[in-house]
Amino acid sequence: MKTTLELPDALMREVKIRSARRGTKLKDEVADLLRRGLNAPEPDGREEDAEIVTDELTGLPVIVCVHPAAPGRELTPDRIASVLMEQEIDRFLEAG
Repeated sequence: MKTTLELPDALMREVKIRSARRGTKLKDEVADLLRRGLNAPEPDGREEDAEIVTDELTGLPVIVCVHPAAPGRELTPDRIASVLMEQEIDRFLEAG
């Protein structure tokens, strides 16, 4: 069945890269991703979706999620620094 969808450019780029790496046709890769998404269990919002453990080295809490972060949304040290810098800039601009 043919269909037309509007998808974010970044998402399509990821799917195209995935397809190229696996040597599959784009339509087959999209179909596979849709099938897997439809077969995945739906999150129910319960606390079991994430586990909080304590880091042995720092003693700080670490949240271990069942599902990985979306690409580009992982909380790496660089990403955290970027978010904090954006917040600082926003506060500075608001103070004007």
